[in-house]
Amino acid sequence: MSESIKAMIMSAGMGSRLEPLTLSVPKPLVPIANKPIMDILFENLASIGIKDVICNTYYLAEQIIQRYNKNKIGINFNYIQEESLSGTAGGVKKCQSFFDKNSPFVVLSADGLTNADILKGIEIHKKSKAVATIGIKAIPKNEVSHFGVVVTDENGFITEFQEKPSVEEAKSNFINTGIYIFDYKIFDYIPENTFYDFAKNVFPKLLEENNINTFEISEYWTDIGTLEQYKQSTKDLVIGKCKFNHSPIIQTQTGEYISDNAEISSDAKFIGISTIGCNSRIGKHSTIENSIIWDNVIIGDNVHIKNCIIASNCIINRDLDSQIIGANKIFDKEPIESYT
Repeated sequence: MSESIKAMIMSAGMGSRLEPLTLSVPKPLVPIANKPIMDILFENLASIGIKDVICNTYYLAEQIIQRYNKNKIGINFNYIQEESLSGTAGGVKKCQSFFDKNSPFVVLSADGLTNADILKGIEIHKKSKAVATIGIKAIPKNEVSHFGVVVTDENGFITEFQEKPSVEEAKSNFINTGIYIFDYKIFDYIPENTFYDFAKNVFPKLLEENNINTFEISEYWTDIGTLEQYKQSTKDLVIGKCKFNHSPIIQTQTGEYISDNAEISSDAKFIGISTIGCNSRIGKHSTIENSIIWDNVIIGDNVHIKNCIIASNCIINRDLDSQIIGANKIFDKEPIESYT
């Protein structure tokens, strides 16, 4: 890349749809295969030569700042700490002084897991002369009601947005991925010190001016916005739909798992697809089935964990099925009923 392109990762959100997991960690630090989503975003940016990145932080901001202030990813980490949420566009506005007036810049959502070709998007943006270029993704028509739908003309410029339309009303099956490439001119459309949103406030004005271009993402993309999508992202990685650096996938006769410095009993059984975090322990004769286990979790002997997500620092000594467990919880053996 000949010029120095900078990027921003929008990192201020509360991640309420991922509770109870996000009660202890901010959404950008939720791990996929034991690696925080933001690590993956930073690694992707560094791999294409984008080293200067800024984040707007708010919820549990100190965890993000502490993790990346001195990182080994190769990113020059910058941040602002917001005192109150200011909307997607308002957060970008607060970072205006970080960006160069003569260069486009990239804005990503901290919950977007993707292998999108950002460099292709930058080139398309430059050629289009648009103020904004949005990464769009084709999805099955029956899923459009969960997303913001984008309608384009024959040149790829956006003519209409539809917010979560019904299948019958949808005019397209392309959705907004939250991957943006902006010219510095975008700041002319965002007032200072105002709660301002791209979808509600900025894009309607740009739409009137025919000033929003698109680039199609044919590679993997998902929004880790819900617990179901979070579970699916782990499966997507193991089956090869999504690619990023991670610990090896270990095959067993009945399943596959990814483990990082975990202590796993030799007779533990794995069914389906699971991940085991750093310094976790899986006890004797235990079974882990289609579950995501974070760091420093102790699973006792003879325990069956099925379809669960267990956040860090938990102790589990009884069977669990289809449970989402927040951090620092203890589940002892269930009491044995006595009959007299």
